[in-house]
Amino acid sequence: MVEGTGVSPALLTRHRGGFSRGLTWVTEEGEPTLDVGIDFGIHRLRRGETIEGAAPKETAWILLSGRAEVEIEGVRATVTRASLFDEAPTVVHVPAGARARLEATSEEVEWAVARAANATSFAPRIFFPQDIQDELRGRGLVQEAALRTVRLAFDATNRPEAALVVGEVINLPGRWSSYPPHHHAQPELYHYRFTHPQGYGHAELGEQVLKVRQYDTLKIPGGLDHPQAAAPGYGMYYIWVVRHLPGNLYRGFEFTPEHKWVLDPKEQGWRPSGSSGEK
Repeated sequence: MVEGTGVSPALLTRHRGGFSRGLTWVTEEGEPTLDVGIDFGIHRLRRGETIEGAAPKETAWILLSGRAEVEIEGVRATVTRASLFDEAPTVVHVPAGARARLEATSEEVEWAVARAANATSFAPRIFFPQDIQDELRGRGLVQEAALRTVRLAFDATNRPEAALVVGEVINLPGRWSSYPPHHHAQPELYHYRFTHPQGYGHAELGEQVLKVRQYDTLKIPGGLDHPQAAAPGYGMYYIWVVRHLPGNLYRGFEFTPEHKWVLDPKEQGWRPSGSSGEK
């Protein structure tokens, strides 16, 4: 905890008022406190403004909203996104040194940016929404209390040279995600948005429980369980970015043993007696 605040240094809350136009870095690779090995920021553009040049590190831009023209290594595309919750993203992924140009063609465009040092070369690629499938997890388990949508843009299976893994989760109101509790050796971060600006949820980080709100970012050190829950009435979205470790790529997670029983569809857990459980 940060002395006198009651807030964990893992939870970055200083942008709850929103992000200014331009590029705002939220956390950076190599910083002294809970370094997860990832640069992460939000880049907000107005119509006609561009992001252009050679990437200094491996970089992934995740489109959050708006319409843009994208060009990487001679490949051009028009990309758009109207809803974080109902539409899969476009993700532009390039190695260090690759040239990219992203021009805003709607009144406002917002990109999330994730970067990491990586000397390995690989082909730049645009992952379009049709390339990123919605995976419904938790169906039929524990009374569907952990039903959620997971979207994976890329990992070690389709980008083995990358230093990063990038995806999204849509956490349904009043339900859980990243559940049952799981962990992995590689560090990770989550960046949150909600269906309502006053929305909130709870994030576990090992034995800590942290209240997360709009525009927060959570740094997750390797080895800690990190299940999430959204408050009833509020849909919760988060980007998740994992940093591979040298010689230890992220290839999935381990469930905490005492909670693995919830993965058995025959074990739905306690139910109240009667039709509603109310008196």
